[in-house]
Amino acid sequence: MTDTPAAAAPARVPLDALHRRLGARMGAFAGWDMPIQYPAGLKAEHLHTRSQAGLFDVSHMGQLRITPRDGQAATLRAALEAALPVDFDDWPVGQQRYSLLLNAQGGIEDDLMMVNLGDQVRMVVNAGNREADLARLRALCPTLAIDWIDEALIALQGPQAEAALARLDPAAAGLRFMGAATLTLLGAACFTTRSGYTGEDGYEIALPLAQAQAVVERLLADPAVAPVGLGARDTLRLEAGLPLHGNDIGPGVTPVEAGLAFAIARSRRRGAARAGGFPGAERILAQLADGAPRRLVGLVSDQPAPIRAHAPILDAEGVTVGEVTSGTVSPSLGRPVMLALVAREALQAGGALQALVRERRLAVSVAALPFMPKRYRR
Repeated sequence: MTDTPAAAAPARVPLDALHRRLGARMGAFAGWDMPIQYPAGLKAEHLHTRSQAGLFDVSHMGQLRITPRDGQAATLRAALEAALPVDFDDWPVGQQRYSLLLNAQGGIEDDLMMVNLGDQVRMVVNAGNREADLARLRALCPTLAIDWIDEALIALQGPQAEAALARLDPAAAGLRFMGAATLTLLGAACFTTRSGYTGEDGYEIALPLAQAQAVVERLLADPAVAPVGLGARDTLRLEAGLPLHGNDIGPGVTPVEAGLAFAIARSRRRGAARAGGFPGAERILAQLADGAPRRLVGLVSDQPAPIRAHAPILDAEGVTVGEVTSGTVSPSLGRPVMLALVAREALQAGGALQALVRERRLAVSVAALPFMPKRYRR
C-alpha cells in the first residue's frame, strides 16, 4: 500500500473572510475557493447587475507587470509584438486592449486584457492559466521582466456602477470604455480600467491589499451595489456573448473560429506592412482569407429545458455538426441561450438544427450575438 498525496487545498482570495461574513456559498474554481453565490441567489444577483450594480471579486485572476530589462520602450514593444498579434503603433498609452496568447497551431492558450502604460504593460490572465501563461510569456519574451502584481481585483458592473464609484473618486466618471487610470479610493491608489465581463458598463479595480476590504465595504454600503458571485458572472457573460476560456475557446480553437479576429491587429494581416510574425500566424491568416471550418455562434431554444455544454448539435438529417460550448437559461430572457461551435457547411446550408439532450432532440436556431445589448460607455 502506498500513500496517495492529498489534493492541494484551494487558495483563498484576500477578501475571503468578507465573503463568508456576507453568507457566500463558496466553491472551488480554477484552484481557488471563490464565492459562487450569496443568499439572494444567482437570478437575483444577475438581474441586480443588469438593473443597478454588482460587485464581483475576481482576485483569482492573475495580474502581471511587464517591463523591458534594458529599460527601453522599444524593447518592450518588439518583444510583445513578436509574442502577441498586437501593434503598439495604433495603441494609445493609457488604453486597454483585448489580446490572445496563441500556440504554433493558432489555438488560443489564453485570452488577455492588457494596458499600454508606455514604459510597461499591465496584463490580466485567466485564473486557470496563471502559471502556464507566465511560463509561456517568459519563454517568448526573454528580454522582458514579467512579475505578478500582488493586489486584490474586483469588478463593479451595471448601469449604476459609474455613480457608485464616482462617489469615492469623481474621476471615475471621466473614464471611457477600455480607458485606464489610477483612482484614489479612500486614500488608496487603485489602478482602474473601464471594462468588464458582463456586457454592462463598469470597472475593474486593482486594490492594494491593506485597503481592499475597506474599499469593498464602502462600495457595498451603497444601496445600488450588491455582492455577486461567479455563478451570475457566468450567466451575465453568456448573455453578452462573451466566450469563456476552457469552454468556448481553448488551445484547439482559433480566433477566426471563435469570432475573435478583431484581436488580430490590422497591420499584422496579409497584405499589411507588418503581416504575421506572431505564433500561429500562418494558420490564422489563412483562415482570415479563406474562412474557418467552423464558427462559434449563438443559439436559442423555445424549449423550457436548459441545454448545457457538450450537448451535440445535429442537422436535419441527424448528423452531428457541432457542440454546445456554454449554455444556460437566460435570467433576463427566460429562455435557453447557448454558444456552440458549428461546422461552416451546416451554417451556410441554413437548415434546421437540433441539440441532443438525454436522447431528446430539441430544436435550436442561430441567433445574433450578443443575446442582450452591450451597454459600454464609449
